[in-house]
Amino acid sequence: MKKTLIITFSIILVFVVISAIATKIIYDQSFPRFERHDTSINAYVRYEDLEGSYPREVVEFKSQENTLKGYIYLQDNSHGLIVIAHGLGGGADSYLSYMKWFYDQGWSIFMYDATGSFDSEGEGTKGFPQSIIDIDHALKYIKTNESLNTLDIVLFGHSWGGYAVVNALHLHDNIKAVVSIAAPSKADDFVTSQIKNMVGFLAYTQKPFVQIYQNILFKEYANLDGIKAINGYAGPVMIIQGKNDEMVTYDKSSIYAQKDEITSDHVIYKLIEDEKRSGHDNLFRSDDAINYIEQINVTYRALFDQYDGEIPYEIKQDFYNGVDRFQVQELNESLMMDINQFYLDSIK
Repeated sequence: MKKTLIITFSIILVFVVISAIATKIIYDQSFPRFERHDTSINAYVRYEDLEGSYPREVVEFKSQENTLKGYIYLQDNSHGLIVIAHGLGGGADSYLSYMKWFYDQGWSIFMYDATGSFDSEGEGTKGFPQSIIDIDHALKYIKTNESLNTLDIVLFGHSWGGYAVVNALHLHDNIKAVVSIAAPSKADDFVTSQIKNMVGFLAYTQKPFVQIYQNILFKEYANLDGIKAINGYAGPVMIIQGKNDEMVTYDKSSIYAQKDEITSDHVIYKLIEDEKRSGHDNLFRSDDAINYIEQINVTYRALFDQYDGEIPYEIKQDFYNGVDRFQVQELNESLMMDINQFYLDSIK
């Protein structure tokens, strides 16, 4: 009997130790540092394409031990301030097309590179709750900036940033409205779903270890729940989700999937079902953008085949030099106008 107990205890101990080590390794590898993209070989709008008409001030603020870069696009007599929180793997400049569109409608914009992203400090992005920490400190910075702290504030976030903007409602009571796109409500649910994609049902045996590790890393931020934040918020929230999103699934890990748990009557839901713009990153593409991307993809595929998948760097540069970046990044006007009116209604 005693021997059986010892064997059982040993097996459990080995499982716990291996699980703890595996969780840390997988978790840390899932949240590396993301440097600026090489814009000569992608189709993103670059700030150099805009700076003549969209001047910005680059600022710095602390988020825990790291210094983050912020970008202020200020204009006189603006409707208010839109704070844009970017997704994992990108940075503020990944969302310049959104900045441009909102600026053209009369808004001032504040964007920032989150921890471990682009021009901000940080050896890695650390984890999902880090986005809450960063937006918390961004909003605290705004309160100290005399050019910004008198403006009405609304939030706009995608994915990692979408999770951040709803959970910011736990921490700040001066937010007029929130738009959250393709976002989960809780960090551990999302991380567990990603682990499940790698190891199947065994992911559920690892969920307690994910929770413990996140609690160690992020303390009081770790278990914040976006749905609870929405339910405790008196202002309007818009939830946008793609039906074919494979990263944050509309029927499982997304806020949208849990809408039955939302009790607030100030929430608008938009499920995007169009097959050509219902994924994680293409929700806002205009019809013209979709058609143009299809055309240039044909050309790029021919290059890919010509060089057996190893397109020379200079050839890639030549290709992207001929791409109309503004056309690729053109936004769905109808959806953007809905968001704009939603924001305007919130500050009346």
